[in-house]
Amino acid sequence: MGMLKEFKEFAVKGNVIDLAVGVIIGGAFGKIVASFVNDIVMPPIGILIGGMDFKKLNYVLKPEGVNDAGEAIAAVTLNYGMFIQNVVDFVIVAFVIFLAIKGINNMKKKEEAAPAAPPAPPKSEVLLEEIRDLLKK
Repeated sequence: MGMLKEFKEFAVKGNVIDLAVGVIIGGAFGKIVASFVNDIVMPPIGILIGGMDFKKLNYVLKPEGVNDAGEAIAAVTLNYGMFIQNVVDFVIVAFVIFLAIKGINNMKKKEEAAPAAPPAPPKSEVLLEEIRDLLKK
């Protein structure tokens, strides 16, 4: 029973919950980037190169055929087009993360650069100043 309690305490700590939220948002962000690359970036590039679909680019290692029993055997291919697609996805995700981290770092630098207000004088000092002012009058 003690181990279950420890796990429960661990699971509800802020860091674990933050990590879970980050993973979920990261997964959704990955889908958005994949859609951006597949649906917006790659079609014009394919047209510029001559109307090719990058996903279909491959190198056939062994062509499809039929075995002795008459069953179809699928072709063995190296799908380098999908690899290119995934590299483009990665570069875009990495660039967006770079921009986000750069923005966060700039915000931190501005906060550090802002001069801090001088600390308020202790109450005894304020009292002494008031007494001095009263004595002057």
